[in-house]
Amino acid sequence: MKKVLIIEDNSDNIDVVEAFLEDYFELLKAMDGKMGLEMAIKEKPDIILLDISLPEMDGVEVLTEIRKNQEIKDAPVIALTAHAMIGDRERFLKAGFDDYMGKPIIDDNKLIEMINNLLGKR
Repeated sequence: MKKVLIIEDNSDNIDVVEAFLEDYFELLKAMDGKMGLEMAIKEKPDIILLDISLPEMDGVEVLTEIRKNQEIKDAPVIALTAHAMIGDRERFLKAGFDDYMGKPIIDDNKLIEMINNLLGKR
């Protein structure tokens, strides 16, 4: 079963993502950016769902460190964020995220499809 690391500081958002994905993937969870980075390095997940607004390190900082690490630099990373203004998607993709999904997540099929597409490209 593929491992998905969810780095998210809101427990309600984690619960939603977990309910959508728990039947399809092994889920790992971290509540802040620093813990998420450490877990990514240790566990080497197949894909990472990364919130942008996080304590300790924000999502862009975490992504920067992921891309510097030779063991996990190629892991697909999806930005999960409430930053859903015009231009945000492009800004996050330009920052190095592989895809982007706004919160709240209401379409589990879209999230699962996004994950499977990125895993298929790996």
